[in-house]
Parts: sequence; structure tokens; C-alpha cells
Amino acid sequence: MKRGSVIGNIAKDLGLDVSRLSARRARMDSEDTSVRYCSVNLNSGDLVVQERIDREGLCGKRASCVLKQELVLENPLELHRVNIRVQDINDNSPQFKEDFLKFEISESADKGETFLIGEAHDGDVGENAVQTYSLQENDHFKLKVNTKGAGRKYCELVLDKELDREEKGDISLLLTAYDGGSPQSSGTVVIHVTVLDANDNAPVFSQDLYKSSLPENSPLDTLVITVSATDADEGLNSDITYGFDHVSDESVNVFSLNEKTGEIRIAGTIDYEKDSSYELQISAKDGLGLVSYASLLVEVTDTNDNAPVIYIKSLSASIPENVSPGTEVGIINVQDRDSDNNKQVRCFIQQSVPFKLVPSIKNYYSLVTTGQLDREVVSDYNITITATDEGSPPLSSSKSVHLSVADVNDNPPVFEEQSYSAYVTENNRPGSSLCSVTARDPDWRQNGTVVYSLLPGEVNGAQVSSYLSVNGDTGVIHAVRSFDYEQWRSFKVQVMARDNGSPPLSSNVSVSVFISDVNDNSPQILYPTPEGNSFMTELVPKAAHGGSLVSKVIAVDADSGQNAWLSYHIVKSTDPGLFTIGLHSGEIRTQRDISESDSMKQNLIVAVKDNGQPSLSATCSMHLLISDNLAEVPELKDISYDDKNSKLTWYLIIALVCVSTFFLTFIIIILGVRFCRRRKPRMLFDGAVAIPSAYLPPNYADVDGTGTLRSTYNYDAYLTTGSRTSDFKFVSSYNDNTLPADQTLRKSPSDFADPFDDLDSSVEF
Repeated sequence: MKRGSVIGNIAKDLGLDVSRLSARRARMDSEDTSVRYCSVNLNSGDLVVQERIDREGLCGKRASCVLKQELVLENPLELHRVNIRVQDINDNSPQFKEDFLKFEISESADKGETFLIGEAHDGDVGENAVQTYSLQENDHFKLKVNTKGAGRKYCELVLDKELDREEKGDISLLLTAYDGGSPQSSGTVVIHVTVLDANDNAPVFSQDLYKSSLPENSPLDTLVITVSATDADEGLNSDITYGFDHVSDESVNVFSLNEKTGEIRIAGTIDYEKDSSYELQISAKDGLGLVSYASLLVEVTDTNDNAPVIYIKSLSASIPENVSPGTEVGIINVQDRDSDNNKQVRCFIQQSVPFKLVPSIKNYYSLVTTGQLDREVVSDYNITITATDEGSPPLSSSKSVHLSVADVNDNPPVFEEQSYSAYVTENNRPGSSLCSVTARDPDWRQNGTVVYSLLPGEVNGAQVSSYLSVNGDTGVIHAVRSFDYEQWRSFKVQVMARDNGSPPLSSNVSVSVFISDVNDNSPQILYPTPEGNSFMTELVPKAAHGGSLVSKVIAVDADSGQNAWLSYHIVKSTDPGLFTIGLHSGEIRTQRDISESDSMKQNLIVAVKDNGQPSLSATCSMHLLISDNLAEVPELKDISYDDKNSKLTWYLIIALVCVSTFFLTFIIIILGVRFCRRRKPRMLFDGAVAIPSAYLPPNYADVDGTGTLRSTYNYDAYLTTGSRTSDFKFVSSYNDNTLPADQTLRKSPSDFADPFDDLDSSVEF
């Protein structure tokens, strides 16, 4: 049949779904995969001829010729055995071994004596083989057709009329062999008969059938057997010559026959897998042409000379790492051309890998997973599959299989640190980088690509995004705004690292931002009050001794650390040697005793400096009156600042206007008070220095060792009878560690009415 010819519809015969043949990778296979004679049409399910099928080449003279094929289906794996019976056609003509046959027949041959011609060979079988012979008409011979075992027909010449060498010494005959095919084929041979003098004994073999056995792959020139024949004649008539008769070309190339001794030796390769037995026809001919025949049957025994062959029938190109154990990833087929125990094969994997071979149908194995795969640990496997037969000695073969593990997004990004800390100085430039976070994802490609972002949240009531931003690719965190240490000192945000897998995986990390202080705040003086519309004066008794506490300058600094360490200095004073100030306490004390020569009015300019770099400072003026009685002070409000930087002109204008407007009223009030209250002035209040809440910045608190508001001090205030018009501040004592703003009192002149009206009550001096 020609290639592409349809043998039959195998899908219909097996009840298979034609539409799924392609998906199940249907294919025809055979034990000997060197030639694939048939294939399956995946669209129609037809079994078609792929390679020319030669029945004579496959089966020789066997009456029945069956081509064994296997239909292999996957998903699930199925194996169907298909036997294709190859029918013979008359494509071979009968042929004789030789084109010219010579016979030497003694003239003494009797009528009816037969002479074996042999048989014509036809590669076909059955009716297509040789069926009959015909002999050209002649005067002396006729033809006799006989049948051998297995139905083979041969012919003999029968002497029908005695020969007379003197009458006719040579006779030529034409013998024709016919087969039974349609159309009928034939072959001819010319028979030349030489009439001899009488030779009445033909050679006789010692036995009609010789048998021998030898292992395959026997060395060349190995003796197989020695045949022998005898002839009762003498002389030339008993000289026997041996030869092969009717032997195929393959057998002729495998064996050699010594025509004199009858020794048959190996001349070619003996392969059990190619031919397991040989049948030879041997002739013995004497010197005058008489011939006899014997048969030789050579049985070939198998040796383990073929190693198993491993075929990869199916293999997954890429295996997802999350496949469950037991998943089939490949189909392996193992073939061994030997027989019996030599053909029994054991297939296994030697390495320690998460794969194993599971026996399936016949000589098929399934390659399955045995454990969980992890591409991040091992991304590729080179597996060596070994097949060993049961021969002695055993033969084995190996085949390497490469398996790739496909990535699955099974690993979230992991930050290099459990938490991050960023340190930034206040007043930073917006857009400056604070720190960098880094997360690693061991997955591959987009599954391992990490994108960073800030998690939504609030810091001091505002969204995190208004403070920080993060570069999605690099993880660098930038400041969106400038930070102020005095508003907040630290805050915490959450940064998320997310991969691009499907579904995406993520992880979070805390980033703590610490703001460090810079010296950007000058000291703020709380006492004496810096307000320009308030006029505060301290009275110093004339009897004060050296080291007496006169007053205290109280200041705070919004910065922290050394930037808030304050020092106090007197930068200018009316009498430089009279007063001193504590470097860190701000306490103003007398350096010596007060003398009569000292000026009643003493002005001090005090500078408060912090310890920052560069240092910032603030100044204030302190007005002191050396007097035991306010009555000794004629005009309390005439005291003016001596500071070059004070607004002297402004105060002079206000003073002139006030004096011009209220001069008479002021004199009358003073005179009235003097006449009515001729008593020693008494201290009105005993308490701490007033610290107005208006001058204390919000959220300020003095802590141990960082400010100057620790101790409580008592001061004496001396007022004249006309002091109702003065502006003084009085508060109750404050706590040792905090500065409560709600306890500060601000007294207006009208608030002094009750205390001055009750001067007769007990007052502590």
C-alpha cells in the first residue's frame, strides 16, 4: 500500500473520541522504534500507512505475518495493542538459484530414474508462492513435481527414454516455474544434460537433517558443524563436492561451506535479534554429477548483548513549584531487544531528587514528584534515569533529563531589618532623603519585583503623606516638609513592600523618624516681664548685706539639650561692683553691703545666653531702688531705662503727656496719702516672683537640670500710699517642677483697693 493509504478507523474500532485525539497526543508506537510503519490521523481517527510495508522483509516465509503496533494515549495514559495482519500480494516472481543447470547422466541410467532439480524460490507465500513447474517438450525426460514440508514444491527430471550418448551426448531443456498469483509470474532455468558413461551411485549423506546450536555474536570462523556424504562408486564417480543449495543471500553471507571437507563455519555476524534460526539446504555431488541433499537447522541462542534503551515519550517543559506530590511530569519507555531474562528491565533514578519512576503499562514508567518543589532553593534538576536488565552480566544505560521549576508567587518581600530608624535635624530642606528601606523577594521576574509605598495613617492629626514620601522603586524615604523639633521630636510610619505577583504579597516595616534639635530658638525671659507697657521695680533695703538675694531673672529656651543650657550675665549696670548674678541660676545678689553713697536707682541689663552653636541670647532690664520706704521715692514713674536700645523717646513723650494732664491730680493724691497714712511701710505680700501666663510659651515645662525654675524665692515689695496707680504682678507659689499658667494673676490698679484699705491688718515683714 502506498504511503497515506487508510488501513482502518482505529478511533471507531476502539470507541475513542476523535475530538480528543490531539489533546491526548495519540500516536502509534512499536517495540522497535527505528521504523514507524503506521500513524494516526488526529482529525479523522484513521490508521494510515506511513512507511512502505514489505511483508517478505518483515516475516519472510511465515504463513502469517502480523505487524504489532501500540496506540499510546496520554491524559490519562492508555496503551492499546494493535495487530495489523499483512496480506501477501504477488510482487515476487519465482527464481531459480542459478540461470543454468548442468546434469551429467550416465547412459546406463534406467528408464524412470529421477534427477533432483530442486525448487524455485518465490518470496511470496501461499497461493502467490511457486505452485507448478513445466518442462519443455523433449524425447527423453518428463517432469515430476513433488511437495516438501510446509507446502514447498520442487521438481525432478524423470528419464522417460533411455539415453544413448552416442546418439545424443548433450541435451538442453527449459524448465519454467509458475506461481499462483494473479497475474501469474514465472521464472525459467536452462538445464544442460551431458550424457556420461555409467555412474550408478549418488552420494549419500550420513543423515538427512543436521542440527546445530550456537550463541549469538560467536567469533568469525567458528565451526558450526561438519556434514559428510559417501559415494559407493570409485574414482571420479566417488569424488564428492559439497555446496549450499537454495540458501538465501543473508544466510550465504553468514555461513561458509568447505566444498571438500564439508565444514560449515561462521562467516558473518550472528544476531539473535535479527534471526533466531537458520535453515540451510546442503548438496553433495559426485564427480559425474550425481547429487544428494541434506538439511541443516542452526538454532541461535540469545546472549545479553543489548543494553536497555530509554525513550522519553512525554516530558513537561516547566513544572510549577506548587504542584502537589505525585504529579506526573513525564512518561518514560524502556526497550531491550534481548529475550527472556535478558529482556527484564529495572528502571530507577540514582540521585536524591524529589522525583521517582512509577511502573505503568508494560514497559512504561511515569515520572512523578515525591515532595514539594521550591524554585528559590533549586530552580533546575538534571535527573539521570538508569535502566538495567537482568542478564548476566547485566547491562545498563542512562539518560539525562532536564526539568525546570516554574516560579509561583509564594514568597512575600522580606525587609533586611525588622525596623528602621531615620535621624534628621530640624529645619531640614523639603525633599531631602532621610533613609532607605530594602526588601528582598526571592521569587523570579515580576513575582520578585518589589514596590514600596507608605501605609495610610496620621501623624499629629495630618496624613503621613504630608510628612514623608517613599520612592516606589528604590525605597528611599524623603521628607515632604521641614520638621520642627519644638513641635514634635519623633514619629513612626509604616512602609509596605509589595511584589507584582498575582495575587501580590506584601510585608510591612516600622520606620521611626527622630528629629534632632538645632539651636534655632533664642532664650525667652519670663521675668522680669519684657512687656513695654509694664513697669516693674525691685526694692533693695538699705541695710542689705553682701550676698543678699535681690531678685531673680527667669528664662526658658524652647530648644533642648545643650541648646537649652542657659547662662546669665550682667552686661551693664549703674554700679558694676554692687550686684552680681548667678551664672546658671539667674539670682541677683549684692556683692557687698549697701552704703549711703550708693545711688538709689540702680539699672541692670542682664543677658541670657544659651549653649548652642552659634549661641543665641536675649536681654532684659532690671530696675532696683535702694530704699527702705517707697515714701522716699518722690516720683516712682520717673525711673527710666538707661539702655541704649530702649525706646527712651517714646516713654518721654508718654511721660510728658501724663504729667501735663494729671499733674495736679497726682500731687493731691500723694499729699492726701501722706497726711492720712503716716505709718511705717509694711510688706504687702510674701510670695514668689510673679510669672505671668501671658509670657510663658504654650506647653513649656521646666524639668530637672534643664532650666532655671526650680526653687521658690520670697521677695519684699515696698509701695507708697500712691502706689495704686502702679502696675505690679502678684501670684501664688508655683510647683517645684512645673510652671502652671493658670495660677498667674494680673493685678490692675483697681485690684489693689482691698489690700490698701485693710492696711491695719497683720502684714508679714
